[in-house]
Amino acid sequence: MIRRDAADGIVTLTLDRPDKANSLTPEMLEALIDGVAGAAEARLLILKGAGDRAFSAGADLEAAKAGLATSPLWERLSGAIAAHPGLSVAALNGTLAGGAFGMALACDIRVAVPHAWFFYPVAKLGFLPQPSDPARLAALIGPARAKLLLAAGARLDASEALSFGLIDRIVPDPVRAARDMAVGEPGHVAAIKAMIPGAVTR
Repeated sequence: MIRRDAADGIVTLTLDRPDKANSLTPEMLEALIDGVAGAAEARLLILKGAGDRAFSAGADLEAAKAGLATSPLWERLSGAIAAHPGLSVAALNGTLAGGAFGMALACDIRVAVPHAWFFYPVAKLGFLPQPSDPARLAALIGPARAKLLLAAGARLDASEALSFGLIDRIVPDPVRAARDMAVGEPGHVAAIKAMIPGAVTR
C-alpha cells in the first residue's frame, strides 16, 4: 500500500489506500521507513497520497485501537525523513490529519491543494502527539498556534494553514510543484540545509 517510483534522482513514495483516506497501518509505516532509507541518494524525496481527497487521515482506526496510535514507528518515520540529506517535500493532495502530521512536519517543504484541511485531534482522542511533533510544529507556526492545533483541536483550511506557516504554497498540482524543486545535487542541497538554522532533525 506504499508505492515507490524513482526516476531522474527523484523518489516518490505514495500512500496508496484512497478508499480508506490513506489511513496508515503498521505495515505501511514500516514500508515508508524502508522507502525513505532507500532514497538516501535521491536529490528529491516526495511524499504524496493517492486520490484527491486526503493525503492521510492518520492511523487506521482498527490499528489505532490495537496500539498503533502510540507506536514508536511514527517517530522512526519522522526521524528518517528529517535526516534525509536531499530535499524532502510533502505534496499534500488533500486533508492531513492526526499522526500523518509527523511525516509532513519532518519534510523540508509542504505544498498543498486549495481544498486541503489540517487537524491533529490528539486532545479530543485522549492521546499525546508523537514526541517530536510539537517542537517541529512550534518551529513552523509558533507555540501559541501549536497549542491551538494540538490542545484546542483547531481545524485549518489551506489558506489559514498558509498564513500560519504550516504549509509553504497552495498549488493545483503539488507533485508537479514538488518536482520543479529538483534543481540541486544531494550533496549541495544537504550543505545548504545545514546552513539554515532552526531545523528539528531528530
